[in-house]
Amino acid sequence: MVLSAEARRSQVLVSITNSGDGIPAQDLPHVFERFYRVEKSRDPTRGGAGIGLAIVKQLVESSGGQVGAESREGSTRFWFSLPA
Repeated sequence: MVLSAEARRSQVLVSITNSGDGIPAQDLPHVFERFYRVEKSRDPTRGGAGIGLAIVKQLVESSGGQVGAESREGSTRFWFSLPA
């Protein structure tokens, strides 16, 4: 996992990148939706409830920022920006 932060003119951009299988393209637009889980077959007692990224999105956007995600085979990057 790689964590980076970059100061820009009027914002701070934070990125978290990890390696792995990646998120399928059809799932990527939904990862910030409440209760959305990419891995549908995962046992709910062992996996998340699908609310973590929805909470992140709500907190960041209520602070005037933005969130996003990009994924390809072998790498997924989540990012958020906040006003500086």
